[in-house]
Amino acid sequence: MPLQKFFTEHQRQTIFIILLLLVPFLSPATALFSGLVVAFTIGNPFISHNKVFTKVLLQASVVGLGFGMNLTEALEAGKTGCVFTVFSIALTMGLGILLGKWMKVNEGTRTLISGGTAICGGSAIAAIGPVIDAHDNDMTVALGTVFSLNAIALFVFPVLGDMLGMSDTEFGYWCAIAIHDTSSVVGAAAERSEEALAIATTTKLIRALWIIPLSLIIAVVWNRRSACKGKGRKTRISVPWFIFLYIIAMIIATYVPQGKDLYCDAVRIARMGMIYTLFLIGSGLTWKSLREVGLRPILLGILLWIVISVVSAVAILTIGF
Repeated sequence: MPLQKFFTEHQRQTIFIILLLLVPFLSPATALFSGLVVAFTIGNPFISHNKVFTKVLLQASVVGLGFGMNLTEALEAGKTGCVFTVFSIALTMGLGILLGKWMKVNEGTRTLISGGTAICGGSAIAAIGPVIDAHDNDMTVALGTVFSLNAIALFVFPVLGDMLGMSDTEFGYWCAIAIHDTSSVVGAAAERSEEALAIATTTKLIRALWIIPLSLIIAVVWNRRSACKGKGRKTRISVPWFIFLYIIAMIIATYVPQGKDLYCDAVRIARMGMIYTLFLIGSGLTWKSLREVGLRPILLGILLWIVISVVSAVAILTIGF
């Protein structure tokens, strides 16, 4: 960290806390950029706790956003995007594994990157990791690759969406399908409109439910390989419970309208929480994690991202929503 040596730990903590007080006044993209600036200047003085804070805040914010959704509209959005979801997941996983093998990216890393690109970035990687007994280095490389592309997407997608003449509905679907993490999907869609945000969030979270069947499929494949090699192993599958809480929040907001004022407050707090999440994600990046990513995994991630972005954009603009 270029400036870290000029500050004591207490001074760095003070500066970081002051910046946290300013975060609610930032846009999603600015919050992420500010976090990146902190990461590469003074560094995050709470880096050892950053991962936990980010995960809890992201999940809580997503659940809070559920109070701003309507279940009927959510089901319609999921129904409309179902075909795209299945097709894009199958395409991305298959292409990622084949390309990764051809590029000589190790099996663990290419499986994690493919899964993260296919479904929902860091959450999918966290779920698939225990299933394949991924090494810490594989997890770091995959997360670093996906996070880097998330940061780019947050800035690039709103511009590209305008250039392509996408409607708010089309842009919401595109963000949900082509951007990895929920936080970046929400951030990019929020730059466009409330309608785009609602569609993107709902579609992304319904898409994220595919973590469960994908983890099961991968578990079966890896268990068979282990059996063939004479290695016994126990499968562990991480279930994204916060997604079910998000659905419960939607049900409550839809069928208990008496709490409308409370729901509005919950959504407002959740959006602030999402902005904090983006800031923390940016501030959690380190030079070490960037170096550990390497070139080939990044190239694999970029190629997969370009394919899914182009294919989904063409499909959305051709078929229309």
